[in-house]
Amino acid sequence: MIVEVQVTVNSPKESIWKVVTDKENVSKVITGIEKVEILERPESGLVGLKWRETRKIFGKEATEDMWVTEAVENELLKFRAESHGSIFQSTIHIAEQNGACSLTMTHESEPQSLMAKLISIPMSLAFKGMMKKVMLKDLNDIKQAIES
Repeated sequence: MIVEVQVTVNSPKESIWKVVTDKENVSKVITGIEKVEILERPESGLVGLKWRETRKIFGKEATEDMWVTEAVENELLKFRAESHGSIFQSTIHIAEQNGACSLTMTHESEPQSLMAKLISIPMSLAFKGMMKKVMLKDLNDIKQAIES
């Protein structure tokens, strides 16, 4: 399952990059994130940065360990989580256009276990709509923090 959302942010891409890569303070920007704990830091750059993120979903806390798999400064951030028999990959892409930036987030879920594959079929419709809503809220929170 792939979900993608996009917003336009009236800011240079460097300002957006600073916010989306500041995992220590992301819970101050994205209202859906309750807390973040940094687990591992790479010697340099962002690839290998690992954190534990806690959100409230369906009224319950959900915690996932995530890590950066690819980073192109001011342009692209990819991160991954593995949970409940699935691999979750997310990409944040920043592109300048007409004096503003498009901020796009893509989330891909790949069930790996037999149980995850069986559950993914009926759950994908409900999960896709929920993911789109959560992702759009995250991007709008980032937009608001940068533009205000």
